[in-house]
Amino acid sequence: MLGALFSALPGLISAGGGLAGLFGGHGKNPTDVANKYLNQIPGQMKPYYDPYMNAGRDSLETLKGQYGNLVNNPGELYNKLGAGYQESPGYANKLKAALQASTNAQAAGGMLGTPAHAESSADIAGNVANQDFEQYLNHVMGLYGQGLAGNQTLETQGQNASQDYGNLVGNVLGQKAQYGYAGQAGKNLQNNNNWSGIAGGLAGANQGYNNYMQNQNLMNWLKSQGQGGF
Repeated sequence: MLGALFSALPGLISAGGGLAGLFGGHGKNPTDVANKYLNQIPGQMKPYYDPYMNAGRDSLETLKGQYGNLVNNPGELYNKLGAGYQESPGYANKLKAALQASTNAQAAGGMLGTPAHAESSADIAGNVANQDFEQYLNHVMGLYGQGLAGNQTLETQGQNASQDYGNLVGNVLGQKAQYGYAGQAGKNLQNNNNWSGIAGGLAGANQGYNNYMQNQNLMNWLKSQGQGGF
């Protein structure tokens, strides 16, 4: 019986190795190790994106309000901007020079002090005032446009930061999915190899036992034939 056991022993060892692979202790799963670090990436990187995303979000709200005013009530915005008008530092000198030129012209034509002279002076004063107001308004609108452009830049930066951070998180999830798939595939392959080892080991053990029994039967037959010396 001991001989039969020795004959089957190589196959039994192979089968035992397969069983050990299936039910024995396993090392750390590489996927779990990788995920430990991948899970840290979004949180570690978010503080670098947050200032741009927050600024972009605030600028978007500002732009929505300002564009809404431009579309829905431009007159109110015009009045609001114009309400801050003050005569420019050069306004008085321009008015004085224009009126003096008109007075000289009226005097040369013998119209000085006439109703026509007074009407001309009033027109000149109105034109100078209108020009000064238009210059002020153009200046204010230019500053207003710069403010809108600045908010648009911040909004765009925030949008880009949000997209970049979203791509970062998506890439991390994609990596985790790939590692998870590869880890499970490797585990399945190892299990298949273990089962193959078990099956092959048992088959080898059975073959070894059968060979031993055949040899025993042959030796017993030879003994019965008076050839026990073999």
